This record gives sequence, structure tokens and C-alpha cells, in this order.
Amino acid sequence: MNIFATIVSKIFGHAAPSAPAPTTPPATTAGIPSTTPPVAVPADATPPPVVDVTAVLDGLAASNPEKLDWRKSIVDLMKLLGMESSLAARKELAAELHFPGDTGDSAAMNVWLHKEVIKKLAANGGKVPAELLD
Repeated sequence: MNIFATIVSKIFGHAAPSAPAPTTPPATTAGIPSTTPPVAVPADATPPPVVDVTAVLDGLAASNPEKLDWRKSIVDLMKLLGMESSLAARKELAAELHFPGDTGDSAAMNVWLHKEVIKKLAANGGKVPAELLD
């Protein structure tokens, strides 16, 4: 699994469970219920639930003994999720996300990574506040 997929999995896996798939009511004939069980609606018939990324990460931060600023730091975001946040791991993430700059400039890379991860979380069904998308 790549690093971004792991980030998504860890955040979306902490979200509240979604409601069960809706079912169609049993068919009736002349007011007599059918003995045919309800049929589940295919999963792709309804959009996936939106995950409140802020709520998930703030919840993790509240229970974490370290003071991690996930809203501004890719390193802190990765640490909060229990992931390796070393320079090598961040360079690997930069390669996955097609960082256009020089990975030798870790400060610029980190800022870009944080913004890109937040944007991609929003694009993948995450609810993210507008101020984090700037």
C-alpha cells in the first residue's frame, strides 16, 4: 500500500460507521406480504459517506500525549496517524503525489505535501474546512 493510501485508510477507518445499506421493502400481492426477503441496494447506488477529516484528526490529537499540529505540519499529521514521518518517508510521499520541486528543499516540500494531502483527502470524500484548502 502506498503512503497516501495508508493516510486515507487511517483517517477514513476512524470515521463513524456508515448506516447499513438501504433495502427495498418486501413486495405485496393484494395486501399480503411476500415471503421474499428484502434485496439490498447495490453499494454503488448511493454515494459514499462524507468523512469529517477535522473531527477525526482532532479526536486523535485530543487523545495523543504529544502536542501535534496536524493542521500545519505534514510531519505531525503523519505522526498523529502512527506513520513513519522521516525525511525518506516524506520523499516517498512526494514522489507518489508528483511533487514538482526539489526534494532537497524539505521545508518547501513539507508545505506542498501538507496542502496536497489535504486537497486529496477532500477529493476522496473527506470534509475539510476551506481554510485548510488555501
